[in-house]
Amino acid sequence: MTRPVPRTGDAPGLTVAGASLEDWHLIAEWAAAEGWNPGRGDAACFHPTDPAGFFIGRVDGSPVSALSIVTYSPRYAFLGHYLVRPDLRGRGIGLATWRAAFPHAGDRLVGLDAVPAQQDNYRRSGFRPAHGTVRWGGRPARTGTAGGARPVTPELLPAIGAYDRECFPADRAAFVTRWLTAPGHTARVRLVDGRVSGYGVIRPGHDGHRVGPLFADTAGDAAALLDSLTAHLGPEDEVAVDMPETQGEAAALARDLGLTPRFPTLRMYTGPAPEIRAERVFGTTTLELG
Repeated sequence: MTRPVPRTGDAPGLTVAGASLEDWHLIAEWAAAEGWNPGRGDAACFHPTDPAGFFIGRVDGSPVSALSIVTYSPRYAFLGHYLVRPDLRGRGIGLATWRAAFPHAGDRLVGLDAVPAQQDNYRRSGFRPAHGTVRWGGRPARTGTAGGARPVTPELLPAIGAYDRECFPADRAAFVTRWLTAPGHTARVRLVDGRVSGYGVIRPGHDGHRVGPLFADTAGDAAALLDSLTAHLGPEDEVAVDMPETQGEAAALARDLGLTPRFPTLRMYTGPAPEIRAERVFGTTTLELG
């Protein structure tokens, strides 16, 4: 069921309404066409996080635009999937969709990952830069450091959820459980003296595989997780991981694996950046949901 939002007059004939999971499979294809390389099963994990936070714009019944603004808590939301069909850009459809959907965030702090072409637009909408992120990609070299990384089992989910909460601005335990256990996702956790010292997930994308999140106490923990996550890949398989520049050792780790920088994004917020254990974030979960 979709949730209608007020019609906007900025783009004639445009209506914006809440998007169903079925709708969102099309938006995932749009994101793939933009080169964002979403995971093939992302929509099924994303949409239940906040079913009312996914919006689609239509003209004469045909989908023309999209935006997600997922509310994780009473204080935090994340914006993504800001898309307009390429043949209809430059007509005000994107801005009209934004104006219809953005009130869903209420007075929450809102974060997003901005591609360079949109950063000035986001600044005009009240977002301020926090830090850069770089997508690293390529065929990963094996490092032989996978010792200590193990598959995630159900009894570890609460501890992993608690670890995640220190690395993300809100409690998203339900999403993390879906993300760790989704079909096609491979999850690994690193334990030191019985305590979680990191975890990561790899999933098939539209072009190669995506790693995210990659959260770890140390670069050694992150390397062990990456080695374990990529162990099942073939020699021609490529991976991509979005590494924040706030983690000073992440780029060196990527280079050691033979990965190269592909494109930058900029993390932006509508207010002060939230306090998290940024030194643990070697790879963000997704550019679409934070």
